[in-house]
Amino acid sequence: MEILQGPVVTAGEILVEFVSLETGCALSRSAQFSGPYASGAPAIFIDQVARVGGDAAIFGGVGADGFGEVVRNRLAQDKVDITGIRRSQGRATGVAFVSYFDDGSRTFIFHIENTAADSFEIGDDISPAGADAGPGYVHVSGSSLGNARIRANIMTLVGHAHAAGWQITLDPNVRPELFVDEEARTAIETVLATATIVMPSAEDLAFLMPGMGESAAIDALLDSGARIVALKRAERGCIVADRDARLELPGHVVDAVDPTGAGDCFCGTFVGLLATGHPIAEAARYANAAGALSVTRRGPMEGNPALDEIRRYLGSTGAGRGAEAHA
Repeated sequence: MEILQGPVVTAGEILVEFVSLETGCALSRSAQFSGPYASGAPAIFIDQVARVGGDAAIFGGVGADGFGEVVRNRLAQDKVDITGIRRSQGRATGVAFVSYFDDGSRTFIFHIENTAADSFEIGDDISPAGADAGPGYVHVSGSSLGNARIRANIMTLVGHAHAAGWQITLDPNVRPELFVDEEARTAIETVLATATIVMPSAEDLAFLMPGMGESAAIDALLDSGARIVALKRAERGCIVADRDARLELPGHVVDAVDPTGAGDCFCGTFVGLLATGHPIAEAARYANAAGALSVTRRGPMEGNPALDEIRRYLGSTGAGRGAEAHA
């Protein structure tokens, strides 16, 4: 398929995150934490788009406080256009807390509702600066659709993008902590129906297509209108498919420190490389490696690797070639 080259824009929750240094505390008793780390699924995604060379911009909100500066400074440092980030004088920056268990599972507490994270608006311009830089890609993280105010902004952005010939990319990123009403599911199904590139995890498939196996689910997504499906399988690697071919890549063996943000890093790498003209197979190999590298550092955005780092890693391991099977 022909791959669109252009800018990548996203919108959604911008947060700082604190990570428990002790496993098993379940956020229900006192423990030591590290942070604040720049976070929020859309922010992690767009930061990685920029780190692999993409033209990246984000809409969102932070408080006029130190936490807000943590995120703004990190995104600006990595050359993300932050002119679409509103600094709220009356609301604090959103916060997330995460704690892990010995089996690698985790629990979250989010403070998003009525913070600066859901206090922003999107007008008629798709790009934050209002420049006519498109068409390009508008990316939606499903985790953002659980908040009614953020959801309304994202659906506005998706509508503008679709009308202007931009392509929609979707990471379903379903989180039970954030999906509290039926409207969130309706919104994700609406975005799914217009998305050109869909990048679910195995858990997302279980939510969206219960009882359907991975191969059948990929086929169903392609049949319903997606042109590319990238299935994230964590330590099992990924499967990337279009209507002509299917590429399965094995996982990389790394020392996992903090898996939060790995899926966002995968998606940012994949979309960022497609948006800068890389072939699908190459974008898939790099995204698969980037997702693995991202878990080796504490903090959801701290492991986002630059393009040269991914290239060196793949060169040192000789891994990631996979086998392409024609459908």
